[in-house]
Amino acid sequence: MKNLLVRTLSGAVFLALFLTALLWHPIAYAALFMAAVFIMMTEYLKITVGPHETAARAIATVTGLLTFLLMFLHSGYGLESKWLLVLPVLVSLIFVAVLYAREGDAYRTTPFILTSLLYIALPFTLTNLIVFSPDGSFDGRVLLAVMIVIWSSDVGAYLSGMAFGQKHGHKLFPSISPKKSWEGYFGGLVLALAAGWCIGYFSLADFPWYHCLALAVLINISSTVGDLAESQLKRNFGVKDAGRIMPGHGGLLDRFDGALLAFPVTVLYISLFGL
Repeated sequence: MKNLLVRTLSGAVFLALFLTALLWHPIAYAALFMAAVFIMMTEYLKITVGPHETAARAIATVTGLLTFLLMFLHSGYGLESKWLLVLPVLVSLIFVAVLYAREGDAYRTTPFILTSLLYIALPFTLTNLIVFSPDGSFDGRVLLAVMIVIWSSDVGAYLSGMAFGQKHGHKLFPSISPKKSWEGYFGGLVLALAAGWCIGYFSLADFPWYHCLALAVLINISSTVGDLAESQLKRNFGVKDAGRIMPGHGGLLDRFDGALLAFPVTVLYISLFGL
């Protein structure tokens, strides 16, 4: 009960911050998401690289933050796209920093340093394409809808897995996450579809109902894969949680693992269908 209370309070604070950021002002959105990128890249690099390659890790983190910021300014405030060319230069500096590293194993750690940009910074950067319209106006409702589907999927999977998948259930991916079951997955899918229908019915996203349901399915699948991918990462490096910033939940990477795949899939779908 104590752990449940801690998880609930921690989750409530997280939800309040998220709602404030998406429904209040674009600056609040940028501040929260850049903080999230910083924390998650720090957690990821601590797991994969450890204390080594300090300069390269710092450059990668700054590059990740600047990637989000430049796209934010480009999408919402008309910053010229030529400024995005700064990013490849910063990425090249990572290789320069590794050349002068005197500790660690650069051949092992450099791929993880670069991957932190693709795995964490890029998905969060793409959310700018969801919250800003072509004329630069800000609307965080669609991104909020994506997170509602992810949360609904997680809750449905947890409840259905506890009810039907614990004792005689069919394991979803036992080599990576022994507790996850197909029963839990389909429970998450059902609740994700329910959330998608509600989003369309209450006009949280101005999409036709069938697009809301299709997105709910894609978000459910991609967030499940994202969850499994992060579980595999932690298992391979022998850690239980990515961090401790959220009491009862672990690290921020543990909370956004599904979103890291769901964000790009959502942006792609919306772009392809001109939504």
